[in-house]
Amino acid sequence: MTARRLVITVCPRERGAVALPITRGTRAVRLDAATILRHLEGMVAERGLADRVGLREGCAGGCSGPGPNVSVEVFPLARPGERPDHVAVGWKTYVYSIGTLDCLATVIDENLGGSRGARRRPSRGWPHRPRRACRLLTRLRASRNA
Repeated sequence: MTARRLVITVCPRERGAVALPITRGTRAVRLDAATILRHLEGMVAERGLADRVGLREGCAGGCSGPGPNVSVEVFPLARPGERPDHVAVGWKTYVYSIGTLDCLATVIDENLGGSRGARRRPSRGWPHRPRRACRLLTRLRASRNA
């Protein structure tokens, strides 16, 4: 997996709150936007991820609904000596859905990837080739080489 840099945006204008554990295995606490931002800042500092995870207040989408709402932009990690790229290669929003996560740390873990990130099975959808097509291609290539 390519190394990633994240920019996490939390909207401070949404007045809603959710009950969510901060990390896996801990008790759920009430989190509004300001509390989410504060706990994310603490996680980034505790894990030493300041060079890979940026946090900011701003619009995360879903302004008319109850919050808190969070969005994550994913950027490739710059090589040493290079300027960071500002074109996102991915994004994820937790608009109206942050309360469905198993814990707040999931926002960082599933987007940053690596050993702490949530591993997902590869999709069986497109661009998956059915097995029969693979066998036919193998036979075709073998007959051309013979």
